[in-house]
Amino acid sequence: MIKISPSILSCDYSKMGEEFENMKRSGADWLHIDVMDGRFVPNFTLGTDYCKMLKKRTSIPLDIHLMVEEPEVRLEWFPIGEGDYVSVH
Repeated sequence: MIKISPSILSCDYSKMGEEFENMKRSGADWLHIDVMDGRFVPNFTLGTDYCKMLKKRTSIPLDIHLMVEEPEVRLEWFPIGEGDYVSVH
């Protein structure tokens, strides 16, 4: 079975509502969110507040990719719900 999970990092943040609608219409199964803490990997990206906002703005389940130190401690920070997917490094 093929699942589609487009990455939020490639979105135009000034048009997120439009981007969500495009992904929903295109049949996205999940929204892929790379979460980086600046320590585990050198980049720093979207965090818990952004993930919480996404849960409120779209019905598409989240595919949260944690590239953070001690992910097991940080899991409770995220709005993980039914149908969501979480992967860690």
